[in-house]
Amino acid sequence: MPGFDSVPGVTDFLARTRASYDTLAADYTDWITDELAARPLDRALLTAFAELVRAGDGGPVADIGCGPGRMSAFLHDLGVDVFGIDLSPRMVAIARRLYPDLRFAEGSMTELALRDGSLGGIVAWYSVIHVPEEELPRVFVEFHRVLAPGGYLQLAFQAGDEVAHWTEVAGHTISLDFHRRQPDRVTELLRRAGFEVRTRTLREPDDDGRFPESTPQAYLLARKQTEERP
Repeated sequence: MPGFDSVPGVTDFLARTRASYDTLAADYTDWITDELAARPLDRALLTAFAELVRAGDGGPVADIGCGPGRMSAFLHDLGVDVFGIDLSPRMVAIARRLYPDLRFAEGSMTELALRDGSLGGIVAWYSVIHVPEEELPRVFVEFHRVLAPGGYLQLAFQAGDEVAHWTEVAGHTISLDFHRRQPDRVTELLRRAGFEVRTRTLREPDDDGRFPESTPQAYLLARKQTEERP
């Protein structure tokens, strides 16, 4: 995985996140597979993103933190040229098995093995939630680097102010930090990285069904500026 062992200060959280999702991969896939079907607003936001990137000519879309590939598959069905990247080798293996016609690779969002300006879009759907606060600006700069001018970034994350640390899920021992963030703070970090935030959506938590939520859910659509501003 490019850069994984060579980036000072980030190896620990990357290693813990990768090991945790390797451990959870099969159970997580069984649990999350039908989640998007229960989220009509989420589907609408992703559909709007797909329409925007299809209208551009900046290149394919990277689903960063793709997990078992469900977002890649959804965007592909909408006509998007998409591929997935994930930190967890077991998640990548499951995605390749479930969606053999799509492309998936191991990688870290802290150092993407992609050329400058090679993407027309990025989806980071609840994948920056494990990134420590001090590393998030670096991640957004990396997203900006690999996007073509005019390319779009779609983020989803839990809104809030706290960090939750999980050590056990479904009988599995893990070590995951979940960073809940305020949309205003994330918007400012995106602007500092060179993005223009185009849409901000805050959804109240769903509290019933198979996928109950305890926090509001935030969605930011940002665009890499076509010209650098002074």
